[in-house]
Amino acid sequence: MSPAVLRAGPYRFYFVSHDLCEPPHIHVDRDAFSAKFWLDPVALAYNLGFPAKELRKLESLTTENKELLLEAWHEFFGT
Repeated sequence: MSPAVLRAGPYRFYFVSHDLCEPPHIHVDRDAFSAKFWLDPVALAYNLGFPAKELRKLESLTTENKELLLEAWHEFFGT
């Protein structure tokens, strides 16, 4: 399991080390649900189980923390 970059309520935001070849993005999990958001610009890449209302909340959280997440991406991957 990759370390969390951000935690917000029940949500865990994290990177996966083998994703270096993809554009900057963040994975978000809660229980058995998972989503992936591109970071620049913020956009949903995929969703596994989150209802639409919750996805909108996750997109807002990602947008609010975009700079922090991009900085963490570049630090994590050394780019």
